[in-house]
Amino acid sequence: MKPASLRLALLLSVALNLGVIATVALDRLRLSATPPKPPLHQILGLNADQRVRWEAAERPFLAQFDAATAQLEAHRAALIDALFADTLDSARIESARAAIAELQQTQQRLIIEQLITERAILDAAQRAQLATLLRDQPGTRSTVEDLHGR
Repeated sequence: MKPASLRLALLLSVALNLGVIATVALDRLRLSATPPKPPLHQILGLNADQRVRWEAAERPFLAQFDAATAQLEAHRAALIDALFADTLDSARIESARAAIAELQQTQQRLIIEQLITERAILDAAQRAQLATLLRDQPGTRSTVEDLHGR
């Protein structure tokens, strides 16, 4: 490669890296400027008995959910590796896809079971408030949408 081409490639690489660093820094600044939300038990106004029951139900749920999330990430990485390998292996792609689908269903079941458990802990007004909070959650954009600028 010619020295001028190498310099241009280096300049482009540095510019790209600086752009990524600036984007991450701005995102972190924006997040730190947002005041933290109070914990859900405070928003719902749980009494002492409710809070004890809530936390007892929450601990195993979060452990299971975190474990499923870690497995999902591993299968997601395997799927990406299979999709962009030098040679496409349809069986490997399908295996990773099926594992992801199964884990997503597991997470959905965990969430539904947890919400049913939480529902039993709450009084009618707290249930209505939690339902409103859940409905008001913003829809999340997928990474694919973000990467493709949609």
